[in-house]
Amino acid sequence: MFVSYKWLQEYVDLDGMTAEELADKITKSGIEVEGVELLNDGMKGIVVGHVVEREQHPNADKLSKCQVDLGGEAPVQIICGAPNVAQGQKVAVATVGAVLPGNFKIKKAKLRGEESNGMICSLQELGIESKLVAKEYSEGIFVFPSDTEVGQDALALLNRDDHILELSLTPNRADALSMLGVAYEVAAILGKEVKLPQPKVEASSEKASDYIKVSVEANEDNPIYTAKVIKNVKIGPSPLWMQTRLMAAGIRPHNNVVDITNYILLEYGQPLHAFDYDRFGSKEVLVRRAHQGEEIVTLDDAKRTLTADHLVITNGSVPVALAGVMGGANSEVQADTTTVLLESAYFSGGVIRKASKDHGLRSEASTRYEKGVDPNRVRLAAERAAALIAEYAGGEVLEGTVEVDTYTAEPAVVSITLEKINKVIGTQLTLEEVQDIFAKLKFEVVTDNDLLTVTVPTRRGDITIEEDLIEEVARLYGYDKLPMTLPVGETAPGYLTDYQQKRRVVRRFLEGAGLYQAVTYSLTSADKAAQFAIENREPIRLAMPMSEERSMLRLSIVPQLLEALKYNTARQIDSIGLYEVGAVFLANDNEVLPEEREHVAGAITGLWHAHSWQGEKKPVDFFVLKGILEGLFAKLGLTDKVEYRQAAIDRMHPGRTAAVLLNGQEIGFVGQIHPSVQKDLDLKDTLVFELSLSAILAAATEPLTFEAIPRYPSITRDIALVVDKEKTAFELEQIIVAAGGTLLKDVHVFDLYEGERMEQGKKSIAFSLKYFDPERTLTDEDVTKAHDKVLTAVKEQAGAVLRG
Repeated sequence: MFVSYKWLQEYVDLDGMTAEELADKITKSGIEVEGVELLNDGMKGIVVGHVVEREQHPNADKLSKCQVDLGGEAPVQIICGAPNVAQGQKVAVATVGAVLPGNFKIKKAKLRGEESNGMICSLQELGIESKLVAKEYSEGIFVFPSDTEVGQDALALLNRDDHILELSLTPNRADALSMLGVAYEVAAILGKEVKLPQPKVEASSEKASDYIKVSVEANEDNPIYTAKVIKNVKIGPSPLWMQTRLMAAGIRPHNNVVDITNYILLEYGQPLHAFDYDRFGSKEVLVRRAHQGEEIVTLDDAKRTLTADHLVITNGSVPVALAGVMGGANSEVQADTTTVLLESAYFSGGVIRKASKDHGLRSEASTRYEKGVDPNRVRLAAERAAALIAEYAGGEVLEGTVEVDTYTAEPAVVSITLEKINKVIGTQLTLEEVQDIFAKLKFEVVTDNDLLTVTVPTRRGDITIEEDLIEEVARLYGYDKLPMTLPVGETAPGYLTDYQQKRRVVRRFLEGAGLYQAVTYSLTSADKAAQFAIENREPIRLAMPMSEERSMLRLSIVPQLLEALKYNTARQIDSIGLYEVGAVFLANDNEVLPEEREHVAGAITGLWHAHSWQGEKKPVDFFVLKGILEGLFAKLGLTDKVEYRQAAIDRMHPGRTAAVLLNGQEIGFVGQIHPSVQKDLDLKDTLVFELSLSAILAAATEPLTFEAIPRYPSITRDIALVVDKEKTAFELEQIIVAAGGTLLKDVHVFDLYEGERMEQGKKSIAFSLKYFDPERTLTDEDVTKAHDKVLTAVKEQAGAVLRG
């Protein structure tokens, strides 16, 4: 809801309070003000000018040379490109030195050789959205009424010096969908009175009942229907002040009659509809449910097929409006309309919501009917509209109102004790203080000792139970004044479990390694659900999925990370690493609910290092990602318990993928995705890993121990072993470690050779072995004895021979 600060002042005395101060008070009372906008923010130097003379530009077909009186000693020359500029018009002129939206400054200029001292402005150039500009001014400059005084501040005339408060209303506060509703709210906050409009209509001697009859078949859907008739109407533009208020509220002006109905919609929150009486087709209004398959052409020129769920206004035979949503094209007010049939009605929210949803028509009127309008404003709004039509369209209001009224609901009456109010909100309010709050809200209160019986006005349909009254007291008293208390009871200081602490370590390490945290959907499509799964089980389908793309619970996090890489790569972010700690869901044959396990996964692509000044580039590869995992396991104290073994996994590169084992049990994988998958995703070389985080963090670790810095030297021996190509370095390393005994402290691979000098089906793997004794200096004899055991073991167990 957009609320005009200047308009609001007509109903409530704001005592010079600024719009920002008012917004703060409204927000503190329970209705959030999302923002306050000054419509002419940054603009200056725009005045009303009179086009004294207009002639064709000598050097341009689409430009006009105008002499414009700005209220000074002599007219100034302005070159204008608007097609509708003409002599005698009163227009908005940005003078030399003026500032327009976007900090656009007006300077003296020459256009096609002719001097121009300012700019004649359209409403769009003054910051008004094109969709809010009346059609006659949508393609050119705006023209003020002929009696407008030259030299005035054009922004003030256009109401651009106003502040607009944007209220973010919750569905229960339908009362604040009107200026009067907001006025009641503000008056209660400030302790002021509301000044209501007092419409006065001089009715003619003719009676409305002689012109129209009203019948309602669907009384539950339409308990109140009123019709007024206004004759001798002259259709034209509405007054400028009304147009500007409508535009500030987001409604486009049309003509005086339609604008008045929209103005009342904003003022009272009561939707109205004006029919052309002569085009209506009969002297009868019949409100009923539509017939199945019945058709109507609405104001947007769309033919709509109706069902029995829709409520229509008819002329006794054919529909002339889709009730509460949109009027029909066959009876709309047009330029030649002289007699207006004015409708004001109370429709139930459900039937209006159904029609609005079925036809995709969400209007200001339907929004208010859906949330609930005040039944006691139906007649008041019609009277106010009739008075305005008489004043601004020269209409003659016929005597009386033709109506059907079967409304039986009574105002809500809710009782509550003072003790309960104070107990719930933690205050010590007196009976007089609570009565004063209800008086500010204009709620009738009857007290009986400690019991308050409140009669709620019909405009506040959201107040129905005790808790609603407590909320009203709390917010008007001031949420910021409520006492603050701590929970009472036995409490223990909060702490992180061992699992939670380790999970934080994992996240911090991966972020420190250069990976960004990702949070992706746990839901995926059927074809991706089982991809890259560590444990293959039947994927779980949702009973009511939002879409096929989000219909299955995931078994792996990797597919979502690859989608994230694809998204970023398509936007020129082609070097990136992501990780995610999240859940996967495994089906249980004997259980209804799936088993939820926590995994950690990562994906990297592009360059790992790029130092252009040194000319160094390091693309990601298997060993980059494996190195990250080795660092993570070292951080968690699991290095000695983790193994990597070559693995064949679907959708992964056959020669660059390894299974990860913890204490001999497989917990995940690391490797490059298959080239064909990379091509499908339009990715460069991409490496991924996924591990069971729950298995990693549950693993027992040895207490941290420290060793003294060695006092004795170590001895290193390098060996190159020729083995069958199928033999892995991991197998050989395991044999070497087992045979090396206590003196062998470190083994690592430093070379692999498979060149042309190597025998067919063979390869050479070179290891570096470090021998060391912390108690003494080793002799060659000690090292040779241990080393010979290693050579014997690799020969006997792996068929390895030393490379000559």
